[in-house]
Amino acid sequence: MRGNECPCPLKSTVPTEDFLPAYDFGGGMRLVHDPDGAAHPLATEVEYAESILEQGRGLMFRSSIPDDYALVFPFDHASRQFIHMLFVRFPLDVLWLVDEEVQAVDTLQPWRSIGYATADTVIELPGGAASDVSEGDTVRLE
Repeated sequence: MRGNECPCPLKSTVPTEDFLPAYDFGGGMRLVHDPDGAAHPLATEVEYAESILEQGRGLMFRSSIPDDYALVFPFDHASRQFIHMLFVRFPLDVLWLVDEEVQAVDTLQPWRSIGYATADTVIELPGGAASDVSEGDTVRLE
């Protein structure tokens, strides 16, 4: 073995584009914004972060997400929920919901932002995707 070569087979198993493998969204679920009784789609590729590991990882280490993507963090009850942008490479719009009602909306910048609000559901979207969403609006999964 020469220099800093690794004798283990791990080198070939690490994904090259992202730290995390691509997800299969499975289809069918969409996120809609319903401010006035007429539902408007916010995302058609919806992923859930339900486990502690999935919630802790969030969108860290990914190089990008699709324009019509949402990552949903469901919680057992409404409480203060924090979102950080450490190791997130792109801006995100974040919605904090209680019973499908928007409590807060924020655009968080890569690497340096932190956001928090009371919520039973937190939703991360590509930056700019929630530009028409306001506090008090209804956002739901269908």
